Amino acid sequence: MTDSSRHVACVGGIVFDPDGRLLLVRRANEPGRGLWSVPGGRVEAGESEHEAVVRELAEETGLTVVPGRLAGVVLRGPYRIADYVCTLATGDGVPRAGDDATDARFVDRAGYAALAVVEGLTETLGGWDCLPRT
Repeated sequence: MTDSSRHVACVGGIVFDPDGRLLLVRRANEPGRGLWSVPGGRVEAGESEHEAVVRELAEETGLTVVPGRLAGVVLRGPYRIADYVCTLATGDGVPRAGDDATDARFVDRAGYAALAVVEGLTETLGGWDCLPRT
């Protein structure tokens, strides 16, 4: 059995607004229901990781993004999550929770510190230099 066949392929989008605030969503479902994380989800059959990031962010936040570099990969239980740094493409840049999210917002450092985030998120984003910049 290969590594990829043991894990569910997922993606996440790391998005900053022009002020350096990080986009987060409060998860509506397990794993991590009620906790904050970067938006993302499963890669559907026949979909590339970049296509999945664009779709998932649109579904969870209403925002259109352009995926860029791979920040890193995280293994969480049965999930293999490839997180991509993305830029905002169009729209007003105001996130609106939808699909698997109960809230969506851009947060600065102080706002991030006040939120209950999923386990390991702070350490992972910090290691990738992807925590809020302001």
